[in-house]
Amino acid sequence: MEVADPVCGMKLDPAKAKYKSVYRGEVYCFCSIHCKKAFEENPEYYLKHGPTGMPK
Repeated sequence: MEVADPVCGMKLDPAKAKYKSVYRGEVYCFCSIHCKKAFEENPEYYLKHGPTGMPK
């Protein structure tokens, strides 16, 4: 089962995702350290607005 990176929207296999973060008891998977950092800086933004593309 694939999941979407909450920052950029890329589809990922959670078992193979190198970057993960836990927020409010939920595990989120990321395609890159950049997406992981962007999410961790403002998780509520991405959870409310959805993927916005690769962070700058």
